[in-house]
Amino acid sequence: MSSKRYPPELRERAVRMLLEQRSAYKSEHEAVQAIAPKIGCHGDTLRAWLR
Repeated sequence: MSSKRYPPELRERAVRMLLEQRSAYKSEHEAVQAIAPKIGCHGDTLRAWLR
């Protein structure tokens, strides 16, 4: 399995986007699943960045 590196700026932007848009979704899971493809990462990756 290969490991894809993401620039810190992308990670910060993705987490900020998730936090800002979280209230528009019924759950954190739903928000992650909607936002992750927009930034080009897997939902599990975005969830890990959030933690």
